[in-house]
Amino acid sequence: MPEKKKLIFVVDDDYDTRTVVKTILVSSGFEVEDCESGMAALEKLKTITPELILLDIMMPGMSGYEVMVHLKQRPETQNIPVIMLTAKGEPEDLITGYKDYAVDYYIPKPFTTRQLITGVNLILGA
Repeated sequence: MPEKKKLIFVVDDDYDTRTVVKTILVSSGFEVEDCESGMAALEKLKTITPELILLDIMMPGMSGYEVMVHLKQRPETQNIPVIMLTAKGEPEDLITGYKDYAVDYYIPKPFTTRQLITGVNLILGA
C-alpha cells in the first residue's frame, strides 16, 4: 500500500510564491493546500490537519506572527511545525520568530528549490 502523502499548508499573500512553492512540493511528492491570508488560513485549519505549515510573515490583515499566536493557542494546531517563508531574513527577524513565536525553521526569500525541500525534510524528519 503506498504511503499517504504528507500534507503541507502554504500561506502566502503572493500568488506567484504560492504557485512556485506548490509546484516544487507537489513534484517532490507532497500534497499541498494553500491560501492567501492569515484569516483564511485559520478558517481552513478547522477542516484540514497538515503535517507542516509554510507561512509568510508580511501579509495584509494578519501577519504571519499573528497567525502563529493563534496556532499556539489552539490545541489542535499548537503542535503543527511551522516554517516561516519570508523576505524578512535579517538576524533580528529570525531571533524574533524563534524566540517570541516558537517557529520551527526559517527559509528566506528568494529561496532555491534545494533550500525549500531541505528545510521541509529537516522539519518533517524525512
